[in-house]
Amino acid sequence: MGMPISKAVIPAAGLGTRFLPATKAMPKEMLPVVDKPAIQYVVEEAVNAGLHDVLMITGRNKNALENHFDRATEIEAQLEKKGDKRRLQEILHSTNLANMHYVRQLDPRGLGHAVLRSQMHVGQEPFAVLLGDDLIDPRDVLLERMIEVHDQNFASVVALMEVEPNQTHLYGIATVEATDAPDVVRITGLVEKPDPKDAPSRLAVIGRYVLQPDIFPILEATEPGSGGEIQLTDALNSLASSGVAGGVYGVVFTGRRYDTGDRLDYLKAIVQVAASRDDLGPDFVAWLKTFTSSV
Repeated sequence: MGMPISKAVIPAAGLGTRFLPATKAMPKEMLPVVDKPAIQYVVEEAVNAGLHDVLMITGRNKNALENHFDRATEIEAQLEKKGDKRRLQEILHSTNLANMHYVRQLDPRGLGHAVLRSQMHVGQEPFAVLLGDDLIDPRDVLLERMIEVHDQNFASVVALMEVEPNQTHLYGIATVEATDAPDVVRITGLVEKPDPKDAPSRLAVIGRYVLQPDIFPILEATEPGSGGEIQLTDALNSLASSGVAGGVYGVVFTGRRYDTGDRLDYLKAIVQVAASRDDLGPDFVAWLKTFTSSV
């Protein structure tokens, strides 16, 4: 029997330069998607999958992330005094979501290095990694399925999504073999951001991972790769090609994913999330139809 997964790691040390000047003084993870910061959706996803121990990898000027998941006693007192129970419950929800922990990535040395910073907290347990830029629609199941595949195979699992050929240079791309499950593949190789003519497939790694602790010594030995950074993709490629610790499997996701690290996709995420909400959706969609017909 493998160890149950209870810990989630969320790398959140990036500078968010694509959103300057908005991110000059505010972490990109705190950009709102309707009325919640993007990072809260990610923590909620982890908790909904049963992972209540959350380690966030942060950096300089990221104090707002810790503050968001901390108590806000003055606001709580004001809302209680006004009798605004709904908003009081909303801010208490973020405070009580999970057991939150924080560690800094002192130098921006890549995703692999950020994951390596979680080693002391994770120990010898399997764990999940959720990137704060990727929002998975809560109506679609992904992380729970990845945990299920991990428990069946005692192996690391990554989320894959098919992308257009001209987008392969933006992702880690997998070489795969089919399994008996239609949504699961065995990964035999991974390459970071290949040119479209060199891409082994159109299956791109997106920001969800369930990892065996065996990834840590591999990351320690991984030399800087694309962009001069320690790439998690390179470490996973070593794991996949060697077959150590069960190798690497992929869950092919066909649901709704929002990339809040890109300005255009961020706007699309806001529209799609707002349109899906019972309290905003009907009026918002009606207005949107009127607006789009006039431009």
